[in-house]
Amino acid sequence: MENIMYRVGFPLWKTAARWGVPVLVRVNVHQDKESGTFWADSPDLDGLTVSGSTLDELHKEVTSAADTLLEMAIDGRKAKAQTEIRIRDAALCAA
Repeated sequence: MENIMYRVGFPLWKTAARWGVPVLVRVNVHQDKESGTFWADSPDLDGLTVSGSTLDELHKEVTSAADTLLEMAIDGRKAKAQTEIRIRDAALCAA
């Protein structure tokens, strides 16, 4: 059986999250070319804007911020979040 997931921002997403349905949070990753750091925001979850000096650090910050913001959005309950990381700069993908 496939995993059922519901995207943050869709109608009744908070109700689905309260029932324990995992929710998907889209995250866009950007690079500040001057400082060499990365930052991320989310079109789905208001307030999710974080930065990090590496992609690994950024991922940890995204996960932490998403967990906190989701918990606040659904009245202090834990939500099962899955982040969909979107890298907007093709140069970041070339490692």
